[in-house]
Amino acid sequence: MARELVYTGFMSLDGVVDSPGSEAEGHRSGGWVAATEFVPEAFSLKEEELADTTALLFGRRSYEAFAPFWRESEDHAAYQDLPKYVVSTTLSDDALFDGWGPTAILRSDDDVAALKQEDGGGIFIHGSAELARRLSDADLIDRYNLLVFPVLLGAGKSLFSREDRDKRDLRLRESASYANGVAKLVYDVVR
Repeated sequence: MARELVYTGFMSLDGVVDSPGSEAEGHRSGGWVAATEFVPEAFSLKEEELADTTALLFGRRSYEAFAPFWRESEDHAAYQDLPKYVVSTTLSDDALFDGWGPTAILRSDDDVAALKQEDGGGIFIHGSAELARRLSDADLIDRYNLLVFPVLLGAGKSLFSREDRDKRDLRLRESASYANGVAKLVYDVVR
């Protein structure tokens, strides 16, 4: 049975997924998650995902941003020993971070497709908007776990391509809304 590839992330109502915690992407609206009133139950999806996560997948830039922080973070301790995969044509093995569990470099979307065919459970993509968009266009993502924030940003990276393509149907698996205006939307890709 194929492994499930899940994109999980924070998204603005207008579809921006970058810079939820900082201005790292260079537009003035970075940090928009922290600017939203904190309601613990609005973030419960992140805790729920831990039971399904058996591996993490990143693009190079997200890996380089997350690895140094997450390997030291108590909030992310459950990820410590999970296998991690970085999709990059430029990253070298000697550039991988020590002390954050097993990490392998994948060089192509075909490598991701092959990983999905191996035995194991869910592979979760955090951040990595460009990688996720490319994998979505290649029909490799099976589920979207989204926390949609009540903010319009205008600028920033989108999870979904704006190219004309065949329609792809999604089935709502779960939804909830919270007092701070955040909406949880979990969609399965219909095949």
